[in-house]
Amino acid sequence: MVQNGQITLYSSIYSPFSHRVQVALNQAKADYTDYVVNLSEKPAWFTEKVNPVGKIPAITYGGPKSAPENPPPESAKINESLVILEFLADLFPEAHLLPADPVLRAQARLFINIFETKVFEAFRNFFFTPDGSSTALLEGLEALQARLAPNGFALGEQWTNADSAVAPFLVRIDLMLKNDIGKFPQSEGLKVLEVYQGPKFARLTKYIEDIRESSLFKGTWDEKLNLEIFRNHPYTQRK
Repeated sequence: MVQNGQITLYSSIYSPFSHRVQVALNQAKADYTDYVVNLSEKPAWFTEKVNPVGKIPAITYGGPKSAPENPPPESAKINESLVILEFLADLFPEAHLLPADPVLRAQARLFINIFETKVFEAFRNFFFTPDGSSTALLEGLEALQARLAPNGFALGEQWTNADSAVAPFLVRIDLMLKNDIGKFPQSEGLKVLEVYQGPKFARLTKYIEDIRESSLFKGTWDEKLNLEIFRNHPYTQRK
């Protein structure tokens, strides 16, 4: 499908949710503007004109190109990262963000569901609260690994929305464990890392290596910048 109208993504540098959408837009080869929202001093126009909830990511679609703070009145305003991924799959069917085969499409959505139900809360609790469970995180990662294709990406050789949805979180988990960053007691991350880098998680760690080497992902991931962000982020500081 030929893109019919402008796309503006409202994002944040450190947000894995925004990162999901950036990767999908790149896969679709979309012509888009990426506008970074200052979340600590969120402009009033953002909630008035883009997303009343005030969260990122959000996109506007349609109408002529315009300044991000003045989206075309006729443009569609869409928020929630996974909803945006589904929208982009429908908007750019030739990009194969979701497979054409109905069974594979279902498997992509099941893979995302495993992440959302088994990994996300464990990720947030372990790294960003003082009483998170390493057991829950490892169990969630094991459940996700069990859904991976034997080789390649989530479903095999083709990158899909399943990968765009989970990759931004997995590289951050990998980065934070390797650098012992989080609210957990000091060195706890390194203990989890020892298990995570062992044979039990060989398929998952290879998947994360493949993510990092993917041309779709490389241009969207600045590891050095994210390391600096998470080392200094107030939500990861130990008392």
